[in-house]
Amino acid sequence: MNLILFGPPGAGKGTQAQFIVERFNIPQISTGDILRAAVKAQTTLGLEAKKIMDAGGLMSDEVVLAIVKERLAISDCSCGFVLDGFPRTIRQAVALGKLLFEIGLEIDTVISLELDDVEIIQRLSGRRTCSACGKGYHITYDPPVCVNICDLCGSALIQREDDQESTIINRLAVYAQQTAPLKDFYKQAGLLRRIDGSASIKEIQSQISGLLEGRLCDHS
Repeated sequence: MNLILFGPPGAGKGTQAQFIVERFNIPQISTGDILRAAVKAQTTLGLEAKKIMDAGGLMSDEVVLAIVKERLAISDCSCGFVLDGFPRTIRQAVALGKLLFEIGLEIDTVISLELDDVEIIQRLSGRRTCSACGKGYHITYDPPVCVNICDLCGSALIQREDDQESTIINRLAVYAQQTAPLKDFYKQAGLLRRIDGSASIKEIQSQISGLLEGRLCDHS
């Protein structure tokens, strides 16, 4: 069961990715994480990636794909994987398809968490963080007892730059620009499955389970 997971910021993609990992016993593959792991392990590709990063350069598709291929060769991927954050372009999607074909694999399902921009902005812009202890709140869903004051330590709550409305709007614009062509690409391939991201966490998990049941790797 080889999956790609899409989701805009604030759609709960991280929560659902972790659910898939635990429910279906397959690893989440984040290109950022595996790049850092490869650098730390000082693999040949990791050393190459480190040179590029140290020089302030952008990682080429070829290097990222090579590191993805290296990660897929590890035994925990034998029953599948969840790709998170990759591919980001049509070119990468085509190259990923070729890479998987070469090693006898293919993408089975592409899950897209769908959520209205207005709700995303409400979710993210309502976040507040304690300036001292770091405890998180939400002005609508999980407010402090006293407005803008941390329940735990009494310090002031702040809104992080990432949670400001202008920043969120920019992030959503980038996401839409990157993923819209990809979703069309995978829709035409018959792989795209849309999940209502406005539902509760449990309802979304139920939708995902229903979609993926029957694709489990038989360990017996």
